[in-house]
Amino acid sequence: MKNGDSSARRAANKRLMVAATGVLTALMLSACSTSGGSTFRGTEADRSAGSDVNISSLTAVIEGNPSDANAYNVRGTAYGQSGDFNRAIEDFDRAIQINPSLYQAYANRALVYRRMGQAEKALADYNSAIQINPGYGVAYVGRGNMYRLRQQYDVALADFNQAIAIDSNNPRAYHNRGLVNQAKGLHELAIADFSKAISLAPEAAEPFNGRGLSYLALADYKAALDDFNEVVKHDKTSYEGWTNQALALEKLGDRERAFAAFARAASLNPNYGPASTGMRRTAAGGGSALNASG
Repeated sequence: MKNGDSSARRAANKRLMVAATGVLTALMLSACSTSGGSTFRGTEADRSAGSDVNISSLTAVIEGNPSDANAYNVRGTAYGQSGDFNRAIEDFDRAIQINPSLYQAYANRALVYRRMGQAEKALADYNSAIQINPGYGVAYVGRGNMYRLRQQYDVALADFNQAIAIDSNNPRAYHNRGLVNQAKGLHELAIADFSKAISLAPEAAEPFNGRGLSYLALADYKAALDDFNEVVKHDKTSYEGWTNQALALEKLGDRERAFAAFARAASLNPNYGPASTGMRRTAAGGGSALNASG
């Protein structure tokens, strides 16, 4: 019976590890941030991945495999998803202690460090992940985002280019390269990158928003409106999306609908200045209307 119990325990642990690996894969989809620091909502992991029940299951895996670095890595990712950053770091530390070559743990710890505001530690971990595995595209996207937020656009661009060279079907790499090109004023290139990201991840709102902003910058207000319509269709809680939709409507001379969109944005986030300012600007009897040419 003891052998039978042991076999059953190993089988249960194996099933749990398969499930946990699925959690890790899902959570890693949210590892790359956009212009506002948010993730691709359309492919973001289920929030229940960081639930107490799931973490308890992962803890059972660790208890059955106390020297399994992958188990700590997966549970650390679940802790990170739940917002328990200190425990996440502890698990990634343990995973790396057990297996110093576990590049995924470095990249996952980097993401948590970044969310904790510890940029230098995050950058060092991304560098370690890349040094261990130069073909790990996730780390290039993560590091590129850090460089992008620091406005170090050339090195960010190099990282996104490398991520695309590793995996030409990585929508986050294209999206974030689009953000860099947009920041540099290269809107045609940005639009091409956002369009590629959309083709690869049509359920994600962020590339539509990015492309819409570049269309706005090029005064193609109808194309911008089409993209912002997609943003709010995919994410009805995006106050930025409603605000951008309103800006496009305002540029097209439709002040009534613009006001309604600004009002929707303000209701979602009363502290968002562009929404309240837009409401005042487009209110009936307010400032002069903008015509279609802006």
